[in-house]
Amino acid sequence: MENQQQQGSIVCVGIGMTLGSHIAPLCRSYIEQADVVFCGVSNAIVEMWVKEMNPDVRSLQVHYQEGKDRRITYREMVEAMMTEVRAGKKVVGAFYGHPGVFAWAPHKVIEVARSEGYDAHMEPGVSAEDCLYADLGIDPGKVGCQHFEASQFMFYKRNIDASAYLILWQVGIAGDRSAARFSTDNAYRQVLLEMLLEIYPPGHKVALYEAPTLPIDPTRIDWIALKDFASVVVNQHTTMAIPPAIEMQKNQAIIDRLAELDRQFAQSN
Repeated sequence: MENQQQQGSIVCVGIGMTLGSHIAPLCRSYIEQADVVFCGVSNAIVEMWVKEMNPDVRSLQVHYQEGKDRRITYREMVEAMMTEVRAGKKVVGAFYGHPGVFAWAPHKVIEVARSEGYDAHMEPGVSAEDCLYADLGIDPGKVGCQHFEASQFMFYKRNIDASAYLILWQVGIAGDRSAARFSTDNAYRQVLLEMLLEIYPPGHKVALYEAPTLPIDPTRIDWIALKDFASVVVNQHTTMAIPPAIEMQKNQAIIDRLAELDRQFAQSN
């Protein structure tokens, strides 16, 4: 048992968003050299692609079920991976995009493995956020960018800066309190819309975005008026990107203080 604990390990890797296009050489190497690979993707074609890299690839999708609390599913995923780690195997968890972004199980399995003395770490991948920046032409450093999971945004009071971008993830399940549904209907999205209309004007243009999973898939970028959000088709993985609605306001008091520091620095030199 002692020897197995020293040998067992897990690495959670990101395979990127689009099949074959985004995977890093290091992530591919971990998959190829693993004793067993757990695949956390929902597309059968992507899973088949991963199987070309390793003879022992096991799907984590079997743990999902309509009406089943996703928190139970995620704990089952962690246990499935840890069973093989405890057996002394080199385990890899391969996940869409970046394995640490909107993914509970990779973080948890690394935490559990480390707590039990096994080697465990994460390798990043190209995430949906990275694709969104590229496809929508957003530089998050220009005016700032706020990111929230849509349901969390609804459940908690947040201070939103309308002079920065607001990105809401998983608007297709907005308002789901059960963690057991794969979608919510427009009545739930109407509640989210009313919250957003307290911040933005009805005609403010927002983008509904979906990064492609397969190279043949189109990139979804639908610009709509915010007021129409509750009547359009969205999927579980649809993201809403809301551009700034107001100009940034200068903090003149701070600017004046910094100008005085600049003057003092110039005099001392």
